[in-house]
Amino acid sequence: MGTYLPERIRTNEEVARTTGVTAEWISERTGVHTRHVAAPGQASSDLAAAAVSAALTAAGVRPDQLDLLVCATSTPDELGPSTGCRIQGLLGADHAVAMDVSAACSGWLFAAKVAHDWLSSDPSVRFAAVVGVETYSKFLDPADRGTAVLFADGAAAAVLGPVEPPYGFTDFAFGSDGTLADQVLIPAGGSRHPASGASLRDGGHFIRMEGRAVGAFIADVFPELVRRALERNRLELADIDCLAAHQPNPALLRRLSRQLGLPDDRVVVVGDRVGNIGAASAPFALASAATLGRLHHGATVLISVFGAGMTWGSSLLTWSGAPCLHHPPTLPAPSVSRSPERLPA
Repeated sequence: MGTYLPERIRTNEEVARTTGVTAEWISERTGVHTRHVAAPGQASSDLAAAAVSAALTAAGVRPDQLDLLVCATSTPDELGPSTGCRIQGLLGADHAVAMDVSAACSGWLFAAKVAHDWLSSDPSVRFAAVVGVETYSKFLDPADRGTAVLFADGAAAAVLGPVEPPYGFTDFAFGSDGTLADQVLIPAGGSRHPASGASLRDGGHFIRMEGRAVGAFIADVFPELVRRALERNRLELADIDCLAAHQPNPALLRRLSRQLGLPDDRVVVVGDRVGNIGAASAPFALASAATLGRLHHGATVLISVFGAGMTWGSSLLTWSGAPCLHHPPTLPAPSVSRSPERLPA
C-alpha cells in the first residue's frame, strides 16, 4: 500500500480564523487537529499518482505490470476524462485499463470490489491498483464551519494481485439510498446546474452538507454495517483484529465504536491528523494500521465505509502482510484524545 499527503498543513487555529469558532471548539466537536492541503497547482491525479507510485514501490511492482487502475474520487481533475486516465498517464502505466468509480467517501471499497472481481474473472490480469483521492480544499467555503473544519486532501492506494486462501478480500456488501443525495453534495458544475455567473455568486461550487442529518445517518448505518458483517460470517467482535473505517469525524467514530464494544486499540483513527479525506480515508487508515504494527500476519480486518449518495459498504480482509510506503515518510501514531465527542453544530 502507499499514501500521499500534501506538504502544507492547516491547523485548527488557521481554520478558526475564517469560520468564527475557536480552535478548541473544532477539537472538541470533531476530534480533528490538523489537515493537509494541496498546493494551488496540485490536482487529484497528482496526489493519486504519488500514492500509487508508493504502493507499487512497496509491492515491488512496476507501472508497466499494472493491467487495471481504478480511481475513487468525488473531486476529479475535470468532469471528463476520468481521473484514472490522468493517473495512468502520469505513471506511464501503459498496459493498464484506467477508470473512475464515483461513490464519494465509500468509493475506495467500491473500487476495490471492481478490481477484485476483475482479477478473479480474468487470469491474464496480473496486478490492479486501487486509489482513493480527494482535494476537498479546492471546494470548501472557508467561512462554513460545518465543512471547513472537517474536509482535507490526501490519497491512499493499494496494489491487488492473486493471493492464496485465506488471504485477501471476502464478503463485500454494499448499499445506496439516492433519496438522501442532497445531504452532502457540490451542487453546481454538473449537467443539472452548469457553471455560470449565478452559480459562482451563489457558492454552488462549494461542498454543502447537512451536518446533523449526515451525523444521524452515520450513527444508524455504521453499527449496522458492523453487526451485519459479523452475522453473515458468524463472527464475534472479539474475532475482529482491526476496524479500518471511513473517518468523517474522529470523535464520532470513537464514540460509535465504543458503543459497539470495540476497544480503542482495535479501531484505527487517523482523521485527527488528516481530517476527512473522503475516498482516501479507509485505505489511509488501513495503511496506517499496517505501518504502526497493528496488523499481524493473518489478521482479520473489517473495512466499513459510508458517504454521500448516500452510499455504504463493508468487507472482511485477511491481512497477508503487505508492505506500506508513506509520503511524507514520517507517520506518528494517531492520538487517543478523550475530548468530548459531539457532532459539528
